[in-house]
Amino acid sequence: MSQALQGIRVIDMTHNQAGPACAQILGFLGADVIKLEEPKGGDVARTNMRDKPDSDSLFFLILNANKRSLTLNLKTEDGKALFRRLIGESDVLLENFGPGALDRLGLGYDTLSKLNPKLIYATIKGFGTYGPYSGYKSFEPIAQAMGGAMAVTGFPENPPTYVFPAIGDSGTGMHMAIGILAALQQRHASGKGQHVEVSMQDAVVNLIRVSLRDHQRYGHPPPRVGNQLGRTVPGTTYPCAPGGPNDYVYIFVQPQMFKPFLTAIGQPELADDPRFRTPEARWENRAAFDAITEAWTRQRTKHEVMAILGEAGVPSGACQDTGEVLADPHLRARDMIVDVDFPTRGTYQTVGCPIKLSDSPAEITRPPLLGEHTGDVLASLCGVGPEELKRLRETGVV
Repeated sequence: MSQALQGIRVIDMTHNQAGPACAQILGFLGADVIKLEEPKGGDVARTNMRDKPDSDSLFFLILNANKRSLTLNLKTEDGKALFRRLIGESDVLLENFGPGALDRLGLGYDTLSKLNPKLIYATIKGFGTYGPYSGYKSFEPIAQAMGGAMAVTGFPENPPTYVFPAIGDSGTGMHMAIGILAALQQRHASGKGQHVEVSMQDAVVNLIRVSLRDHQRYGHPPPRVGNQLGRTVPGTTYPCAPGGPNDYVYIFVQPQMFKPFLTAIGQPELADDPRFRTPEARWENRAAFDAITEAWTRQRTKHEVMAILGEAGVPSGACQDTGEVLADPHLRARDMIVDVDFPTRGTYQTVGCPIKLSDSPAEITRPPLLGEHTGDVLASLCGVGPEELKRLRETGVV
């Protein structure tokens, strides 16, 4: 079966998380993603946080499935020449180097777009390539801090809080994937490529737009409110049996769901209690109602609560720890948690493709070993024969 992005070739020159996450999702959708790495060591993520001495790190493996690996030393003239030939046969270049790094190598957008006018040149930076902060570097917590996410996260008595889901890294990668797909679609009409840019700060700002709305509604920064969502009651986390650190459930009951909720917890008579009759009254008496809800949830496990309320049409979710997510039967059924076998490690679990296409379901393939596809890529795309490949290896070009 053909894949949605079959025929699209992506040169992935990225490292860490934002760029590799973008390239991987394109690979999941069928693009031929060629990960370009330094011959000595490759992507630093292969060895960073390595948990097994003879295997690439899990951090690398979970972000680099569905790719081929090509090693190329761009500090050599032969390496640059091969890279230019490769660009001529490619659709997308994805990079997240420090500001100006590729320009200093003579491989910036202005140069490569003349070599291949159809090229989509995709750039990920912490703060972008223009603006007052464009020369600054960034990482996930910095993007969250500068994008406003930390200021609205956490409990009011605590400092601004960093959220562990990578809205700055993987969030930027998903924004970039959208930008690349848009540029490819426009190329169908114009015949021309273009420069696509996403900054980590921009991506975080886009994801917290509701908080920016609230600032304008109320005329001041929104306070940190912990787990409470708006003025809805119930609308927060509640402890469950047996009382472990992650034995909580989130319950969110909109006004039209209030009576079904009361029936589900066995207290339909509370619908006529003047303390709880209206959403406003429930908010004013939220401590009393939260205590009633908690008394019910504490008698059940978080998954039991979720099952009962789910059958009643009331939104709720068990606060699953990472082990529970990896074993979740629903995620397994949807191929969101999949098993992958890697030569030097054996089987590990990783995240599948969240985008489900009916006519071209994603197939997850293992990440590449360093330089595993160098010979094949150079032969098929750059016309490099066995003798030239041997010379390139001996001189450290590949």
